[in-house]
Amino acid sequence: MITDPISDMFTRIRNANAKLYEKVDVPSSKLKIEIAKILKEEGYIANYKNIEDHKQGVLKIYLKYTAAGKAVIQGIRRVSKSSLRIYKGFKDMPKTVGGLGVTVVSTSKGLMTDRQARKEKIGGEVIGYVW
Repeated sequence: MITDPISDMFTRIRNANAKLYEKVDVPSSKLKIEIAKILKEEGYIANYKNIEDHKQGVLKIYLKYTAAGKAVIQGIRRVSKSSLRIYKGFKDMPKTVGGLGVTVVSTSKGLMTDRQARKEKIGGEVIGYVW
C-alpha cells in the first residue's frame, strides 16, 4: 500500500529520468492526471496518456529530453506531505529556482502553477516543485 501517491509519482518520474527511460507508468488518479497536464503545458514532459483497465487505470508519462540527451526535468520534489500540509497565500507563494521552475499548487479553483495562482490572487496547498 502506498501512503502518499503523489510522492510515489514524483519518485517514479525522478528514477525514470535518471535512467533516461522513454516513459514511466504510474497508477492513475484525477489529481495525477492534472499534475501531468501541468507538466505537459509547462514543457517538462513530452506527453501523457490515461489508459483505462477496469481497475484503477494506468497513467503513461512520456519523458522529454534535450537534443544532447539530457533530461528536461532536472529535479522534482514533493513539498506538502500527508503528515505535514503546506499552505501559502498568493503573496507568499514560493518561486522554484528563482522563477525558472514551476510550483504546483492545489487551489479552490483546481490545480495550477504558482504563476497562475499569483495572477488569480488565490492561495492553496503547495503540492511540489519541478525544475
